Amino acid sequence: MLDPFLPSPALLTQAITPVASFFNLTTLPLHAHEAFLTCAFYTILYLSIAPRLSRLVIPDVYASFNTRTRINWNVHIVSFVQSCLVCSVSLWVLWVDDKRANLDWKGRVWGYTGATGLIQALALGYFMWDFFMCARLGFRPFVNFYAPTFILYELSSPFLNIHWALDKLHLTGSTYQLVNGLCLITTFFCCRLMWGTYQSLRVFMDVWTALASPGTHAVPAAPFEIPATVPSVNEKAEVMRFAGDAIVPLWLAATYLGSNVVLNGLNWWWFGKMVKTIRGRFEPGVRERGETKKEKGEEGKAGANGVVMSVGSGAVADGGAEKVRKRRV
Repeated sequence: MLDPFLPSPALLTQAITPVASFFNLTTLPLHAHEAFLTCAFYTILYLSIAPRLSRLVIPDVYASFNTRTRINWNVHIVSFVQSCLVCSVSLWVLWVDDKRANLDWKGRVWGYTGATGLIQALALGYFMWDFFMCARLGFRPFVNFYAPTFILYELSSPFLNIHWALDKLHLTGSTYQLVNGLCLITTFFCCRLMWGTYQSLRVFMDVWTALASPGTHAVPAAPFEIPATVPSVNEKAEVMRFAGDAIVPLWLAATYLGSNVVLNGLNWWWFGKMVKTIRGRFEPGVRERGETKKEKGEEGKAGANGVVMSVGSGAVADGGAEKVRKRRV
């Protein structure tokens, strides 16, 4: 499937080509504009759209947030939008990309389609701070077939952000958080543990087959250019366009598969912590403890402003000149 987005401007393609050549990022010039636009969109969303929308929808609650909470709130909105966007595009590609669905192991390891490149660019735009590693594994290309597959890990992220927001909206332990928590646990278990573990086994098998079959071409002597500067116009010819010598370096296989193992292990550990955390939201007295902490926080603020301050077992007036002395009881 060809890239459904607009092609990269010629000036940007020329500018990014030296960088792509240096790092051997074959297809980066074809998708760099998508990554930059995605990054710009998330920046605008964080700096302008999220704050304005929050002031419009929940003006009193948003105004009560301190600076750090407002930053976290805006970050969670960006994360929510990103996960919804990238998962929607991934599901769409999985549904409509017939060429990708019919690839054999060689196509899954060395193949490329414009649609999977678009997904990598969307992810790269969000993880721009991690540019080098994401680009190195995403635009080589190497196992591009699995881009929409593993991006679906993000299906649980919208519910995670909603869970966090419900705490900030003083809806801890509510029916809304219960329903959202069930959705969070279900999507996390299905997408990351079941789907993710199965797909990890598949990618291990494909990469192992590639390591055992060096130099195997699906299309012998297929012409390719490094880096790519002209978009594909033929879906069939596009797939193995950048296969090159079809050899997987051992360091690349070890890095990718090792990271995959670590991530899967973390997913299982996170799942246990997540169940424990969500369960704790509905234990008796959670809301009462939250209110008590809030009251104590307000009391501490009052003392800092010079009104009344509680120390040990007694309370003293603080006029600013007197020193507060702790009593041993």
